Parts: sequence; structure tokens; C-alpha cells
Amino acid sequence: MDNTLLVSLSQQLASFRSMEVIANNLANADTPAFKRESAMFQEYVEQVTPAEGETGSQQISFVKDAGTARDLNQGHVSVTNAPFDFAINGKGYFTVQTASGPRYTRNGHFTMDASGRLVTSDGDPLQGDGGDITIAPEDGDIHVAADGTVSGLKGQIGKIKLVQFDDEAALVNQGASLYSTDQQPKDVEKPVIQQGAIEASNVSPVIEISHMIQVMRAYQATANLTQSQEDMLRNAIDKLAGTQS
Repeated sequence: MDNTLLVSLSQQLASFRSMEVIANNLANADTPAFKRESAMFQEYVEQVTPAEGETGSQQISFVKDAGTARDLNQGHVSVTNAPFDFAINGKGYFTVQTASGPRYTRNGHFTMDASGRLVTSDGDPLQGDGGDITIAPEDGDIHVAADGTVSGLKGQIGKIKLVQFDDEAALVNQGASLYSTDQQPKDVEKPVIQQGAIEASNVSPVIEISHMIQVMRAYQATANLTQSQEDMLRNAIDKLAGTQS
């Protein structure tokens, strides 16, 4: 295949990848504590044999997918007044126990299941220092202190476990708001939890749409270049065929 077409194809694939990431950001703009991502690319240079009439080393530059980067900035904290909504101010992740092992999240929207455990929308129990946090009917109204201590009418029930990691960027996305990692979690020294509030996504739809427009324009420019190259080849073939007839 012609080198120009190969370069154009690599750029079109990069545009497609960028559009996928932007679309995922927009789809999760209302997901609590969702962290926006951006596609990352690297230049890949390949040495090629000089074409007729060319001398010296010749290089072709392609676009290479280098993964995604996660924006770890905290989202806006909105007051909900729901007793089991918790927002983390500053560093830290909640720990939840799933069928696949412990997972970590900043999505603080929890409910109480039939057993009285605080769980995520998928039924995964929130973890405290001693395991599941279970609330009994006689505990009455629940109060959660800034340090995560959960108390009821009869005193302390448990303490929400907040952890942090040396390399947050290395956390592996396991859905809209859950992460897994092989890193050893560390306790947050001074946790700050706000009851009756939730951290919003840090996605700005206006910014994402502007990025989408830029990607679409770049894709169209590359498509036009490809079309021009194909037209040149077609014309060259037509002229060559005419001279041989």
C-alpha cells in the first residue's frame, strides 16, 4: 500500500480512538466521581528505502496509540442530604468488596440492603476497618463524622475505610467508577468525608464537545488527503492506459 495512505490510515485510527474516549466521557458526565480520560498518542518513525529520484535515509512518521490518561482532579461536591451519600474531600478511595475481590471507588452513593449493610448500587458492601458496615434498626438515625466514624443511637457502629495509593494513575478502570490495582493500599492519614453529599464527575460536556469537533475536523482533513491521493493515482493510471492504447 502507498505510504501516504498508510500514514493517513494511522491518523484516522487515532481520530477514531479519540472519539471513543470522548464519547465515554460524555456518557459518564452524570456518573458520580467519574474521572475523565484523554487519549494519548506517540510518534512512530519507520526507516524506508528511498524512492526513485531520492537519496539518503527516508523516514515515515505514523501515529501510535499510547493508551489513555486519567484526570484525577476532584469533581464538584453537591449536597444531596441523603444519609448514605458520602463525598471524599481530598485524597482517598472507598473500599468495596466484590465477587472479584476488593475494588476502590470515589463514588459515595450507597444504600442499605435487606441485611442492613451499606452497599453500592450493584450490591457490593462498603468496607470499614472491621469489614462490612451493618446498621441495625435500633441504631436509628446514622451520623458519619469527617474521619469516617459511623454512629447511631447506641454509639459507634464502625468506621469507613479510606485508602490511597502511591500511583493513582496506575489504577485499572473496572467500569464507570470502580478501580482495581496490585498496589498495596495505604490508610489515608486525615480522611475528610462529608455525609449527605456526593462528588460529581469532573467531565465538562462543553469541553468534550469542543474536543469532539476538533477530532472530527482532523478526521475530515485526513480523509480529504486520502481522497486526493486516490484521485492522483487514478488519473495517473488513466493517463498511462491512454499512452499504451
